[in-house]
Amino acid sequence: MKIISILILALCSLCSVRMKASEADSLRFANPFGHPITFSGNFGELRANHFHGGLDFKTQGVSGKEVHALADGYVSRIRVTHGSGYVLHVTYDNGYETINRHLSAFAGPIARRVRNLQYERESWEVDLTPRPDEYPVKRGQLIAYSGNTGYSFGPHLHLDVIELSTGEYVDPLPFFASQVKDHTAPRATGFMLFPQAGRGVVNGKAYPQKFAFGQKQALTAWGEIGAAIRAHDYMDGVHNKYGVRTVVLRVDGQEVFRSEVDRFAYEENRYINSWTYGAYMKSFIDPGNRLRMLHASNGNRGLVTIDEERPYHFEYTLSDALGNTSRVSFTVQGRCMEIPEIEYRGRYALRWDRVNYLQEPGLSLALPRGVLYEDVRLNHSLQGDTSDIAYTYQLNDRPVPLHRSCVMRIGLRRYPVADSTKYYVASVSPRGSKRSIGGRMEGGVMQVKITELGTYTVCVDTVPPKLTPVRSASWGRMGRIVIKVRDRETGVASYRGTIDGEYALFGKPNSIRSELVCVLDPERVKKGGNHELVMSVTDACGNVATERYQFVW
Repeated sequence: MKIISILILALCSLCSVRMKASEADSLRFANPFGHPITFSGNFGELRANHFHGGLDFKTQGVSGKEVHALADGYVSRIRVTHGSGYVLHVTYDNGYETINRHLSAFAGPIARRVRNLQYERESWEVDLTPRPDEYPVKRGQLIAYSGNTGYSFGPHLHLDVIELSTGEYVDPLPFFASQVKDHTAPRATGFMLFPQAGRGVVNGKAYPQKFAFGQKQALTAWGEIGAAIRAHDYMDGVHNKYGVRTVVLRVDGQEVFRSEVDRFAYEENRYINSWTYGAYMKSFIDPGNRLRMLHASNGNRGLVTIDEERPYHFEYTLSDALGNTSRVSFTVQGRCMEIPEIEYRGRYALRWDRVNYLQEPGLSLALPRGVLYEDVRLNHSLQGDTSDIAYTYQLNDRPVPLHRSCVMRIGLRRYPVADSTKYYVASVSPRGSKRSIGGRMEGGVMQVKITELGTYTVCVDTVPPKLTPVRSASWGRMGRIVIKVRDRETGVASYRGTIDGEYALFGKPNSIRSELVCVLDPERVKKGGNHELVMSVTDACGNVATERYQFVW
């Protein structure tokens, strides 16, 4: 019996090992391409208002590479958008969903179904959710072709991985770890120190300062300060810069802060505006920042108290997703100095944990609790003369990001046009250039959603978009119509083309180029004769440009 028991235990252990190996295999994805894996971008890179949500696979500088299924599963969503181009969602049996973006085309019956739907709805942008049994896929099966569609600066495949149990974006790199060669550690290029207002100074000054590692200048501080680091990761054989997976700050050997960029929920994206200061990653947490990838372990949000006249040793440890690690350090000398009190003569000292109101002549704005990441003292001003449609409102001289949009209302001082749809709210840059952020007239005032406290005014747009045919003499020979569209104020809101009176499928294959493109389809347009194209483009203020073109195909 004893021997039998031992054999049973051994078999159970073997089965357990095999199950663990099987589980590990299920979390390994196949190479989506037939060439070695390299990346132009990685998970969690710092972007404007968001984290990069996936991996950007290089496609050897070309579009049209075959994209294969990473495991067994099914196609769960199919989209064509101006932002991400051709998009394919695949749900896999291992509990993860992938989103393949910037494709040039779908494969097989999906391509036909999408094209028919575009004509049926008379829209380039479509979105459909097939049943799980409609498009099953097997590991290695051709599902699409890589491209450069949507808001894309070059041929690549963007791949997001979503954990189905939580709906969160997770780092895809561990799924491909065995297929990636990387022995290069992250490198730091500089750091910053942030004396806290009214509570600290650095080198006798009370504002954030930048420093280089290894500099000979002595660093002195007193009171409460925060640190930040500028760093990038790198990989073997390529020149791209990537985001750093793990940053750990220790002061005098004790960990005070750690960031682990391994997952995030979609609604956490805008917290990046609180964590970063330009290209620097803070090693402390603003009181209103709830980003879960940030961890302070010193009980003071990662802030460091310099209250002894001695050296304080700061050391950063930087790691990537494959375990490559580097370290950099600097020393701050504690020196007792006077900490200036906060002086503020403005009207708006905003609190991050309260509801705040801004009221100026012709402007009103309510900021709900939770939209600010920290207390803010606004440097506001009001400018304008009698010829302006509305005042120009500087809410703050440096834009203050909000975690979610808030409704701002601006009254007009004069009405140069009677049509209220021609007015729009513009953000104003420090150099005076204006950019439309939309808005509409309601109850005699402009209402618009803003996502930062910057500078705003109201403008009027009565100028329709401008259409320019691109190489129109070769449309028939190339079987492809291209029209460049420009709208300098509010941007293109919609467009529609017809050929010989019938709907023609135009789209923006690459949104950066501002081109509308139609690939002529002999099933839709009869070959061997003269044809008339009518193209209408409408901007966000309802101004319409309509042009007619003759071509032979």
